[in-house]
Amino acid sequence: MKITRALGFATATAALLALSACGSDGTTSTTSPSTARGTLAEDPPLRIASLDAADFNSQLTANPSAQQLLLLAGTPTCGVDFYDLKFWTVGGAGESTESSGALMVPTGAAPGCSGPRPIVLYAHGTQANKLLNLADITNAGNTEGAEIAAMYAAQGYIVVAPNYAGYDISTLGYHPFLNATQQSAEMMDILAAARTALPNTLSAATKDSGQLFVTGYSEGGHVAVATVKALEANGQTVTGVSGGSGPYALEAFGDALMFGNVDLGSTEFSPLLTTSYQHEYQNIYQSPSDIYSSTYASGIETVLPSATPISTLYANNVLPATALFDSATPTVTVPGNIPLSSALTAALEEPSPNSSALAPLFDLGFSNPNAMNNSYLINNSVRVAYALDAAADPDGEDTALTGMAASASLAAATPSYPLRKAFNLNDMRSWYGSVVPGAPLLMCGGENDPTVFYSVNTGTMAAFWSDVPTVSTLDVDPPTASGTYAAIQAGFKQYELQEIASVGLAAWEENYHIAVAPFCALAARSFFAAILAE
Repeated sequence: MKITRALGFATATAALLALSACGSDGTTSTTSPSTARGTLAEDPPLRIASLDAADFNSQLTANPSAQQLLLLAGTPTCGVDFYDLKFWTVGGAGESTESSGALMVPTGAAPGCSGPRPIVLYAHGTQANKLLNLADITNAGNTEGAEIAAMYAAQGYIVVAPNYAGYDISTLGYHPFLNATQQSAEMMDILAAARTALPNTLSAATKDSGQLFVTGYSEGGHVAVATVKALEANGQTVTGVSGGSGPYALEAFGDALMFGNVDLGSTEFSPLLTTSYQHEYQNIYQSPSDIYSSTYASGIETVLPSATPISTLYANNVLPATALFDSATPTVTVPGNIPLSSALTAALEEPSPNSSALAPLFDLGFSNPNAMNNSYLINNSVRVAYALDAAADPDGEDTALTGMAASASLAAATPSYPLRKAFNLNDMRSWYGSVVPGAPLLMCGGENDPTVFYSVNTGTMAAFWSDVPTVSTLDVDPPTASGTYAAIQAGFKQYELQEIASVGLAAWEENYHIAVAPFCALAARSFFAAILAE
């Protein structure tokens, strides 16, 4: 089931800011005649809101729903100015597009709130909402913008965060979802634009120190790790990076999903992915009906992102809420190899209810033959072709979720089926190859995440980089808290128990992925602070 319930403290924070933030600054901007990528489109950018630390803190303190945020992010030390940054970038097929994002600048007289300050380049998680604008802190729905403002900007970091091409003012018409080439380049484009803008803002007393941290969550975790390679290849120094719950080992993740381990949110992610890769590689399908069932194929390339709430799209059966696959098992035939044919067919069966702890959640990913609307999203022919490719060229990941034999190498496979090949090209093992991150890297997540599987993604990358001493991992949800981040792990466990008691186990599982986000953000901030203290 799609995660729809936002964390209470994040929602409360955004609502509080919507009530208290001042409006625009009324300054006149100059529009750039250049549309070259990385160019600031409007200089100076519009300041949407300005908060001082005392007012921010007093409102958080006064509202019981915001106490969790204060516990995690800490008392705001700095005020924050929020700028709507507009810049030029390109889409997945090289199309020029104006894009936008947030520039959050710490302000105030307290030490560490002005003068030279480090930049946090932040990549957000997957959004169905085309109207997303992280800079608009006056929007009560901007929970992720509120979170990063409290976690980073109010603690003295300059925050630069794109909305991504395809969102807000971008007219691209699609989002280059999990496209490592495009998204890492767009991150560099907004960074260049922000550095151009900063000296001309009303917050010019705060300057770029030259120290650069990169982080992000979920989709943004993948983007953050991809961006580090792009920045370093471009000769830029990255001080530190932290990815949160990212689908880094994308091919291994795709294998797990296609073999029936359907992650929560997959019916949203799938059209974003296939449309993204069709624009980039031009070979994912000849027609969307090659991938998608006749119920949903028409118009699916323009379904997401959308100004229509994802819950409405589900209610109107524009997309199925959970049923990614047909409950009828496809038959796989390998000429001359009956045992392999039988094994692959069995591997594509709907998970039995008791086969694993996550089996009831995976089972939601299959159509219900007893339901009035027995629609599913992806054709069985896609799963058959994918399974044959995986059998011919297995990945090197942990195979517990696929039942397939692994290759001897931890590297990603070299597939021929176009969709699996697209996953491979955007898998961080292929993206980096023999190159390793030069900056210290922390990969954070939750072991029981049903949306972005921890073992398949963080675990696979940890094994791939096992001989790189500057790469580390953090599970915020281990059986026992220990080590440098023990307090964060204990805090997550306490929050988990509170939420299960409040909303029940099923609702907690649906919200697990988003619940991990602020704890990984706090771990990232702690990681960055330790680097700065060295």
